[in-house]
Amino acid sequence: MYTSRTNVRRWQIAGVAAVAVAMVGVGLGVAAADETGAPTVNCPGVAGKLPAVPAQARAEISRNLALLNTQIAEANRRLVTSRGEGGPNFVQNAILGPLKDKRVATINRMATAIGRNAARPQLDVQGLATCSLNQQGGGSAAEPTTVATQAPGTVAARTVNCPRVDGALPAIPARAQDEVTRNLALLDTQIGEANRRLATSVGEGGPNFVRNAILGPLEDKRVATINRIATAIGRHAARPSLDVATLAPCALNN
Repeated sequence: MYTSRTNVRRWQIAGVAAVAVAMVGVGLGVAAADETGAPTVNCPGVAGKLPAVPAQARAEISRNLALLNTQIAEANRRLVTSRGEGGPNFVQNAILGPLKDKRVATINRMATAIGRNAARPQLDVQGLATCSLNQQGGGSAAEPTTVATQAPGTVAARTVNCPRVDGALPAIPARAQDEVTRNLALLDTQIGEANRRLATSVGEGGPNFVRNAILGPLEDKRVATINRIATAIGRHAARPSLDVATLAPCALNN
């Protein structure tokens, strides 16, 4: 009798252990499905579209390439933790759309950083910033954060050195924000155009060529743009008294 009860007890313990193992196995299977089944974002590579980076901009470019990787990782985590939330447009509105906005700002910062010391690259920002959804796992390759720089001994073209305008602005009314942002971007575009002109016109003209053909016209454009910014703010708040005579002229950076 004792032996019989002992055998029964052993079978009960074995049964409980088997059920426990089975439940753990199911749990692991669910976890694995969650890890492999979540979609990921698939973003175009940016580093490969950049030109050789001036040494002065290398650290800033590396930081922003690393930031692109961070933004992708955050979006992928959001895809995992938000599965089943929202309606059919949830992923686009809550994840892919905000990710594109962040990438636009980051890519523009890189173009601006390069443009301060060389010709501003003409990047397809909208194309590079837009990410799709990959339902099969995988996704984007990590952006390399080590960038090609100008070779030692390379003589870089001279560039213009202009005062920053954004730091001189007061608080911007919400209704003027878009117009002010467009005009600040236009100031960067004007600098990029001047830098390209400096690069392509080396050796042209006489001693006053750069002043008359590049720096002078650039100052005129900046005066008009800065005044538009002040006017945009002045429509919804007190018009700022910007020192246009100081903010508009640019010097030459050798």
